[in-house]
Amino acid sequence: MGIVSVIAEYFICWWITLFIVLPIGLRTQADEKTVINGTISSAPAKFRPMRVFVGTTALAAVLYACWYIATRVYGLNALSIPRIVPDFH
Repeated sequence: MGIVSVIAEYFICWWITLFIVLPIGLRTQADEKTVINGTISSAPAKFRPMRVFVGTTALAAVLYACWYIATRVYGLNALSIPRIVPDFH
């Protein structure tokens, strides 16, 4: 597998992980009771993009490493999962 494939797979993992990390520790303007005129009350009071970026990168690296080891080292794939539903032929 080439380096471009690894980077593409990691980026997909990172992008999905971003939506897991975004709401962690979020304090909304309604929570802080300081709603700014013209914004919705569920907007973040203090958005910390560096915290989100670092958290996403770390979690995505762990998840991607687990996936990489399971698929490349141990050779697991979708066909390795035992069938739960019986075949009715």
